[in-house]
Amino acid sequence: MKDYPKPPFPKQEQSLPGSFREMDPAPDHGEDSWVGAGRLEGKVALITGGDSGIGRAVAIAYAREGADVAISYLDETEDARSTAELIEAAGRTCLMLPGDISEPAHCRKMVDEVIGRFGKLDILVNNAAHQMLFDQIEEIPDEEWQKTFAINIHAMFYLSKAAMKHMEKGGSIINTASVNSDMPSPSLLAYAATKGAIQNFTAGLAQMVAERGIRVNCVAPGPVWTPLIPGSFAPEKVSEFGANYPMQRPAQPVELASSYVMLAEDMSSYVSGATIAVTGGKPII
Repeated sequence: MKDYPKPPFPKQEQSLPGSFREMDPAPDHGEDSWVGAGRLEGKVALITGGDSGIGRAVAIAYAREGADVAISYLDETEDARSTAELIEAAGRTCLMLPGDISEPAHCRKMVDEVIGRFGKLDILVNNAAHQMLFDQIEEIPDEEWQKTFAINIHAMFYLSKAAMKHMEKGGSIINTASVNSDMPSPSLLAYAATKGAIQNFTAGLAQMVAERGIRVNCVAPGPVWTPLIPGSFAPEKVSEFGANYPMQRPAQPVELASSYVMLAEDMSSYVSGATIAVTGGKPII
């Protein structure tokens, strides 16, 4: 088993949404390690936050498993281009979709563009997220609360609703929840609240669309080494990020990818309404 970096890490900070290129150590998205086996051959996937972090790792894995991939991102063009190059190097097509997913019209436009380019949509990965830390509720600006919900859960609704018009039997929606869904961190009050909503949205939608043959699941990561961390945590907290988990480190994004592949592939046809915890030994019961 590969030895991944453990804290303490160099103290560092970025402005959100951040870039994986500026992180030390550099995150491992599976660039040099993921080997495909055709598990998603011929499928089309749309991944939000596909420029970096978990989304980039999933995009690389999906492409090497045989899927064409559309990646949504805000404005991190260089990171997105790098992801697109890896998708194309795997022999698949990449559609880059910049823009703000907190806008309902943009979410609908993205789905329309995927259909226009590929003629179908088999997999939707709702992964993009926003977070900021606050010690007290009085410190949270109304605009910050609204932004967190708009990006993390409202966009998930807009995209799932738009995708449902085009998904056929065998389609899969995979949402990114969090260990905060069950164990909310008080300093991440808004973020944790959206992650609890995501888990409930997943469970309800899975039952709603089961008769159509469409599956809906979520992955609940623990700490993951992504640009969101130096973008939202103080440098001192970044340095010790993940040290309090049983494995004494954060996950690298590539370590999440296998769960997203499993939930997307046809062999998982009876898995729906599930939460897959990827938490480095921290139990979710």
